[in-house]
Amino acid sequence: MERVVLLDETGAAVGEADKATVHHEETPLHLAFSSYLFDRDGRLLLSRRALHKKTWPGVWTNSCCGHPAPGEDLEAGVRRRLAEELGLPDVELDLVLPGFRYRAVMDNGVVENEMCPVYRGVIDTDPVPNPDEVDDVEWVIWADFAPAVLSGARPISPWCLLQVEALAELGDDPLKWPVGSPADLPLAVR
Repeated sequence: MERVVLLDETGAAVGEADKATVHHEETPLHLAFSSYLFDRDGRLLLSRRALHKKTWPGVWTNSCCGHPAPGEDLEAGVRRRLAEELGLPDVELDLVLPGFRYRAVMDNGVVENEMCPVYRGVIDTDPVPNPDEVDDVEWVIWADFAPAVLSGARPISPWCLLQVEALAELGDDPLKWPVGSPADLPLAVR
């Protein structure tokens, strides 16, 4: 059973819950992460969520998302999910949006409510997607992708849209984005 870390408004851990039961119409605030993987040419790896996912099934999104387990180091959780979802165990990671937070509601009323630090990774190999997690992947040029998302021309998950807005402010070259400060992470993972 996968567990998630529940948070208060300051980002401090206040408990844990079974991931299978936490996403509903009144989803409590919890800890998550997102990652954006690039190749050395600055192309972004997008993933399409598996069709049986409870939240946003079949929706295109950033490279990989997940939840650190209670007591798990945040970056270790990112690495675990990259290995599980995309078959990529050894990724260079940098924290780029340590304080990212969002809330999004699906058409059926299910809510995502997360403090969700964002990482950038650079890879030299192609992913091997796990079909239980990922329906498809696509490499896109960031300089084309970001404007398409921001204009509404490229449908994407709601958290990815908000993250692209914030990431675009870091500069045009994703390989040169500044690294964020761990002091800005939620209290639960500082």
